[in-house]
Amino acid sequence: MLIASIILIISFAVLVWGADKFVYGASGLAKNLGISPMIIGLTIVAMGSSAPEIMVSANAALKGATDTSVGNAIGSNITNILLVLGITTLVRPLLVSSSTLYREMPVLLGFTLLAWWVLADNYLSLNEGLLLLVLFFVFIGYLIYLAKRPNSAATDLLLAEVESDIPDNLPTLNAVFWIIAGLILLPLSSHFLVDSAVIIAQHFGISELVIGLTIIAIGTSLPELAASVAGVLKGEDDMAIGNVIGSNIFNILAVLGIGALINPSEIDPSAASRDIYVMIGATVLLLIMAMSFAQRTRRINRVEGFILLSAFVGYQFLLFA
Repeated sequence: MLIASIILIISFAVLVWGADKFVYGASGLAKNLGISPMIIGLTIVAMGSSAPEIMVSANAALKGATDTSVGNAIGSNITNILLVLGITTLVRPLLVSSSTLYREMPVLLGFTLLAWWVLADNYLSLNEGLLLLVLFFVFIGYLIYLAKRPNSAATDLLLAEVESDIPDNLPTLNAVFWIIAGLILLPLSSHFLVDSAVIIAQHFGISELVIGLTIIAIGTSLPELAASVAGVLKGEDDMAIGNVIGSNIFNILAVLGIGALINPSEIDPSAASRDIYVMIGATVLLLIMAMSFAQRTRRINRVEGFILLSAFVGYQFLLFA
């Protein structure tokens, strides 16, 4: 049990570090190859924070632990909104002004309702997985289309902030090295992470779904937490909330989709009868807090951040009580 816990912690650290280095190398190489920084930012960099969830989902599905995969996707979305944004807003209130966010938040709600429909029959099918992955690539294409419209990059703060994360003057050889390192570390660390998480779950008599909703979800959401807190400290409020919205969309479409594609199977009924409604509620709460129909900007204040964080603590109590 102690060994499994140590392996879990080390696996989390290597997974997060490996994902960061993979994105660093991939975005640097793409820039060296002449790909638009705007496109790199909206694809490689934006998907980078979801790389841990994607790798864990794929590994769990390969091992037949689809409940862990589903729990990881749902739990990460709940954690991103309630814990990550809750802590970030307590550090400093978030100003929401980007037009991209106003477009993406309703889209996030729509995809969240799609996840509810997919899980409603307590079965994750191959066709549903294909549908989610097709929508994932359609969404990426839609983002690129919006970004390539005249003056979009100049007028939208979020796009400028995303592009600023792309490394400058990274030698191609170094970029290739970090890509290879990431491709080795990501699957290896996710393999050990899933194995150790299953051992811990069995030891305490916890379901695979709950272990995905809690320990794995919190661990794989660490990149979003780090990025959001760093963003708000630098005054990049749209980046902080944009990381969460983009990651949640990717979790629904890519993480759930990959799990269904690799291992279509029945899932724990609690996912559809309990956890999906918590995810929907958290998404609606974020939408209400962030949207303003009377003014161009809206600030998510510390009181609202405390409400988000309290809801997260309450949800954890619900799971273990």
